[in-house]
Amino acid sequence: MKVWTVSNQKGGVGKTTTVVTLGGLLSSWGFRTLLVDLDPHGALTSYFKMNPDEVKASVYNLFHDASLKKKNAGPEPYIVKTKFDGLFVLPAATAIATLDRQVASMGGMGLVVNNALVKVADRYDYVIIDSPPMLGVLMINALAACQQLIMPVLAEFLAVKGLERMMHTLDMVYKSRTHAPRYTIVPTMFDKRTRAAQESLRVLKQQYPDYLWNSIIPIDTKIRDASTQGIPLSIYWPESKAVEAYSALLDCLLLHDNQPVKEAATV
Repeated sequence: MKVWTVSNQKGGVGKTTTVVTLGGLLSSWGFRTLLVDLDPHGALTSYFKMNPDEVKASVYNLFHDASLKKKNAGPEPYIVKTKFDGLFVLPAATAIATLDRQVASMGGMGLVVNNALVKVADRYDYVIIDSPPMLGVLMINALAACQQLIMPVLAEFLAVKGLERMMHTLDMVYKSRTHAPRYTIVPTMFDKRTRAAQESLRVLKQQYPDYLWNSIIPIDTKIRDASTQGIPLSIYWPESKAVEAYSALLDCLLLHDNQPVKEAATV
């Protein structure tokens, strides 16, 4: 099982869209895929027509079980099977917004998600984590659990500046780790008609040549339509420009994982 985290400390950069679209592609290519919502806003949960204010079984239960030191507790009771073959969701409850206050004095809470996922490693080929945009116990869990880190960023000045803060956070979080995950910066919602987008992309290429993906995710109105319907874009409109771009990104990520492209791993 491979674990990817989609993260950025700036909101509105396409994190949830990236999680859902990559997840939809992976499942349609034959991989059993689990999407994990660690954002208190619950955008991923809401995408699949679940209300973060009302869900009873969620990622919050993982932290509750860990705080009670429950033995053999795993995430499977809290995972929801979607109506799409091979695609599963571990939803978020709004209550996870209180976790930093609740677990501040407890040790080992930065590895709750990692330890939980180990217990279902034989059930899923890929896990994609939707990380919150703020540094805290949830982001620490998302970063600690992954082998690949995907960082969507808008090609605009403020978003590029915000990426500097994210890179500083990564240096701090992974300072003590022998092997940090692979980083991939993905320009999203790119509008090639604007000078600002072109200039921001130039800056990204200049500042992060070792991490920047060699293409872009274009602006695509079908993304909004798909989210309204609660259907992954790759299923809702597979011929869209954004799906074509995300497919190319996924090919790249799978090659990094040394997996045969479009060939399911053995479960």
